[in-house]
Amino acid sequence: MGAAFCPEIWLGDDFLSRPRFAVRLLLCFDALRLASAVIYIGSLMPSTGERFERAVSIMERLRAPGGCPWDREQTFDSIKPYTLEETYEVLEAIDKRDWPELADELGDLLLQVLFYAEMAKEQSSFSVDDVLDGLSHKLIRRHPHVFGDMKADTSAEVKRNWEALKVEEKKKRQAAEDGVAQGNKPSTKVEKQSILAGISSAMPALLEAYKISSRAAGVGFDWSNVEGLFDKLHEETTELREHLKEFPAPGPRPQGRGIAGSGRTPVPEELQGRLEEEIGDLFFVLVNVARYLSVDPESALRKTNRKFRRRFQWMEGRLHQTGRAPDQAPMEELESLWQQAKAEERPEGRPAEEKA
Repeated sequence: MGAAFCPEIWLGDDFLSRPRFAVRLLLCFDALRLASAVIYIGSLMPSTGERFERAVSIMERLRAPGGCPWDREQTFDSIKPYTLEETYEVLEAIDKRDWPELADELGDLLLQVLFYAEMAKEQSSFSVDDVLDGLSHKLIRRHPHVFGDMKADTSAEVKRNWEALKVEEKKKRQAAEDGVAQGNKPSTKVEKQSILAGISSAMPALLEAYKISSRAAGVGFDWSNVEGLFDKLHEETTELREHLKEFPAPGPRPQGRGIAGSGRTPVPEELQGRLEEEIGDLFFVLVNVARYLSVDPESALRKTNRKFRRRFQWMEGRLHQTGRAPDQAPMEELESLWQQAKAEERPEGRPAEEKA
């Protein structure tokens, strides 16, 4: 990455005979060029803006000639998996209430933003300044009850206004795009845009289901009460059970231990497709139950995954003490251990450590 030389020159507390005018002049030279001097006035600690500019400069340096080979060869597509990974690590830190880890993970997520913005600047698409300006303008534009004259006393009113403003923004953006496509001639074609437009189909399926059902509910397409959802859940379960009557004998069975897929009964492709559809319907109804109860389905499932992992690993630990693995224990013993793991969990959800 090249050597860096960063001498600090202090002008002292007696500068201008006023301590609050203490000035630190930070001159940073890298191996290729002289960076801009940054002067901190009135405080020995950099401001939030100065810290952000430093992070932007570091990202720029990593991508510059003579910078980091790995960073320089990255593209928008190659960085996408890391963005998803960092997002989930942020969510995990929140679920664990690990605030120091959350601060670290948020920094990693911010790095993704800086990475994309730097690559976009290099190809003259936009810069991090455009990102920040767009964010500030959007926050002001979509909060007229704070920065304008619109009235919104409840969060429900805020949400309705937010969605209405998003629709208006999309209409204006579409009109502008139509104008450009037609040489700035007024468009006589009026198209109704779906309320589901803008919901990415690339997001996790549970989140997509939550968002599209929320949009539909926003225009009144929803169950009148939660009992209707449970009725729908029963209906979908009944339909699945009907399809299972066509399942080849001896019917669905647990997969065998050892080799993955061993013991699986071959299922006709057409039936498999119907089973998949019904399972999808069940998931969709469960997501709506979660939405109705203001529960984030992704977060709820992640917590259940961690709970299962915790209890299963507790079982493994007990079996390892006898020199065995789970596949060497009968189902009755595994079930007994599972119940013990549940019973020994502390109130905060972690199995108590076994006392010597």
